[in-house]
Amino acid sequence: MDRRAFNDLYAFTVVARHRSFTKAAAQMGMSQSALSQTVRNLEEALGVRLLTRSTRSVAPTEAGGRLLSRLGPQFEDMQDALDELNEIRDTPRGTIRISAGEHAAVAGIQPKLASFLAEYPDVEVEVLIDGGMIDIVADGFDAGVRFGRQVARDMVSVRISADVTMAVVGAPAYFGRHPMPSAPEDLTAHRCIRTRLPTHGEIFSWPLEKDGETRRVRIEGPAVFNSLSMRVTSALDGVGLTFVPLDQVEAHLAAGRLLPVLADWWPVWEGYHIYYPSRRQHSLAFRVLIDTLRHR
Repeated sequence: MDRRAFNDLYAFTVVARHRSFTKAAAQMGMSQSALSQTVRNLEEALGVRLLTRSTRSVAPTEAGGRLLSRLGPQFEDMQDALDELNEIRDTPRGTIRISAGEHAAVAGIQPKLASFLAEYPDVEVEVLIDGGMIDIVADGFDAGVRFGRQVARDMVSVRISADVTMAVVGAPAYFGRHPMPSAPEDLTAHRCIRTRLPTHGEIFSWPLEKDGETRRVRIEGPAVFNSLSMRVTSALDGVGLTFVPLDQVEAHLAAGRLLPVLADWWPVWEGYHIYYPSRRQHSLAFRVLIDTLRHR
């Protein structure tokens, strides 16, 4: 097999796994049009259609699926063999890609990242903020960070943060116009700053807890943000009440810029975990990063 045919087959497996020319092209560092032409040339050379293309998706044909099932593991083994060469090196090096929610990145990764990067200058860490429950393997990530209760059981999971207390807060200016809630159900009459869940598209209802009892409150309000910083800023501006991690508003509470609401109902969630597939041979750089992030 010549080198070009080998490269074309590898390109096909990347597209077939991602089911997207866009994502595959990004992983391979080439243009989408060039990748599409590469796969088309392979199909012409083999005399069989490997992919079914539409305006929104790409999927392997029956022949493509069979080829992928044979070639995919072979290319994975070769990648693992190349990754194992890093074990020979004394210094960790390489790129580590992590998917994380906004607060998970801020609270779980960022506090330890500066010292790690200073100690290991040959390692590059790429953190992409995404609140949805993605498939880290299909999307080309080495690991993801989510709350412990959200991690799939087939993944290796390492805790990287303490438990997270969620707080309901509002500005003094807001309470100059509205009464202070005394029970969770009172929130339904207030203007609240809401969040849309990225995976299902629903508005997040606030789960408040007290003495083992949970009440999930459906709130209404004038603004919907998927940005943590925008929710905090809008609360400071008096737009309405918001439900955010306590560590993001502690300074504002201490200074009186925000006031606690129903503090005895604030839930405590299990801390963040970094998770990754167990079947992969992980690089030395990846293992050192996991140990650095580990919550102690």
